[in-house]
Amino acid sequence: MGLHVEHVRKQYGGKTAVQNLSFTMDSPGVFGLLGTNGAGKTTTIRMLLGILEQDAGTITWDGRPVTRENVSFGYLPEERGLYPKIRVGEQLFYFASLRGMNAQAARQSIRRWYERLEIGKYDRMTADQLSKGNQQKVQLAAALLHDPDLVVLDEPISGLDPVNADLFADVMREQAAEGKYIVLSSHQMESVEAFCRDILMLKDGQTVLQGNLRAIKDGYGRTNLSVECGKDVHARAETAGLTVLEQDARGLECRIRDEADAYRFLRGLLDDGVRIDRFEIRTPSLHEIFVEKAGARA
Repeated sequence: MGLHVEHVRKQYGGKTAVQNLSFTMDSPGVFGLLGTNGAGKTTTIRMLLGILEQDAGTITWDGRPVTRENVSFGYLPEERGLYPKIRVGEQLFYFASLRGMNAQAARQSIRRWYERLEIGKYDRMTADQLSKGNQQKVQLAAALLHDPDLVVLDEPISGLDPVNADLFADVMREQAAEGKYIVLSSHQMESVEAFCRDILMLKDGQTVLQGNLRAIKDGYGRTNLSVECGKDVHARAETAGLTVLEQDARGLECRIRDEADAYRFLRGLLDDGVRIDRFEIRTPSLHEIFVEKAGARA
């Protein structure tokens, strides 16, 4: 079982939305699909789910073309798809029936997700009576209640408070542990780093970065320095030959040529009695790699 995308292309009129896209998910887990707005992520997702047909290339699941008959999939879209004036319980039962679940199985699964997502109290409320976060929890239940093999989550954590974001994170981990194949599209790079083993980054429909996330980061080397201390040391860092990438209330993010430069800078701060709260030489974050590859406008 697995998802295989090979040399896929999609055009709208004279515009190519996705060009020569290829990637593989051979084992359960979370795959990160990244890119700026308009990069081709939504088009890619719609082709994965069989909503759009590609103009070239192949998309297969377990060796067969992706269709609703061949693939059991769940989809959490970025733009919410609940019926605003219909009660939550009625909607979930309807979505379950669309997935071929009988009444008993549907009710059992709905009860399970009510408990897991803490939304049972909203059963008889209409969707428009719920907060955006609780609407998102209902839609996550709708995506998972039929126990799909392939799950596509488009910005699942966007707009959630920290408590519900942690809940969604736990559910993603549970689903991956249960053998689900999950495609995660997100602009929240910390979430992608936390969950994704492999990633693919699009820009203007083209793949600009692809592969194992840890290997990608290791390939950059330990070129970044994070410093948090009791004084403004921006000028000191530049004098020491470091490139200051960002400064905020916590401290500095710098680019270093080698670790020796970083340690010379540290010795200078200690000699001057500057209190050091954090000093970390590290590989670049996915956020920094994203900005470099996808463009500063991201």
